[in-house]
Amino acid sequence: MTDIVTVTLPDGRSWTPKFVDSINEEKCIGCGRCFRVCGRDVLQLKGINEEGEYVEIAMGEDEDDDDGEYEKKVMTIVNQMNCVGCEACAKICPKKCYTHEAMSL
Repeated sequence: MTDIVTVTLPDGRSWTPKFVDSINEEKCIGCGRCFRVCGRDVLQLKGINEEGEYVEIAMGEDEDDDDGEYEKKVMTIVNQMNCVGCEACAKICPKKCYTHEAMSL
């Protein structure tokens, strides 16, 4: 049996953090809800062009979002080591795109 990391909370309850492992790009609609809820800079919205390659998306009010360069927007994991295992991204995802894994000791 593999031991997994479990934390005892101040009230005595146990909690097992589960860290982001992958995002199902087929299900992802690129809505950005997960990006907005994650305060750890784990995620980044990208476009996928006709060749299936990632394309950077201009973000912000002053920049044009050039929809012509990509076929679809998807969320990507760019800083996986920043994840704290809260699973907020998965909880807010309307398409249930996320896979999380507990850390083994």
